[in-house]
Amino acid sequence: LKVSGLGPKAFEQAAGFCRIISGSEALDGTSVHPESYEIARAILESVDLSPEELLTRKEEIPKILDEIDMEAISGERGFNLITVREIVGMLKKPGLDPREELEKPILRTDVLSMEDLSKGMELEGTVRNVVDFGAFVDIGVKQDGLIHKSKMGTRVRDPLEVLSVGQIVKVRVLDVDTKRMRIGLELLKNTGSA
Repeated sequence: LKVSGLGPKAFEQAAGFCRIISGSEALDGTSVHPESYEIARAILESVDLSPEELLTRKEEIPKILDEIDMEAISGERGFNLITVREIVGMLKKPGLDPREELEKPILRTDVLSMEDLSKGMELEGTVRNVVDFGAFVDIGVKQDGLIHKSKMGTRVRDPLEVLSVGQIVKVRVLDVDTKRMRIGLELLKNTGSA
């Protein structure tokens, strides 16, 4: 696959996150990294499946793969057992986007734009980015809100110690500046999961 501006090393690192459906390599449609295709093929061969059958026999695949003796494959081929287990899990869900399994916040239907926000309002949101000075949270309006690290609790030096991307959090609106498109938030205690 040729992508303008993407060199061989960058492509190799990104390849595990790409899904190529209906390409010449059936395993490209899975979350298995190209470096692990040899292991994936060995797993499939052990139950007389081809990579192409991952898409044509989707309903049967999980049950078939449950029959695999992962320890035998690991021992016979010299593959790491943990890696074999991970790849079997990936092969059971060939077209899965891992984001689909993430917990989702409960967004309020009455809050659709910045104008709907008011000081003191409590909301749930998803952490979109964590930076040195705080974290940006999607609360269901066009603009993400900022939780400054001073609003994360007592003595937070590094926001990454408290929050991670994708985490569901409960926040309180501190201020809304529609002219500058800024939303100030405060992290509430006992907040969501990562």
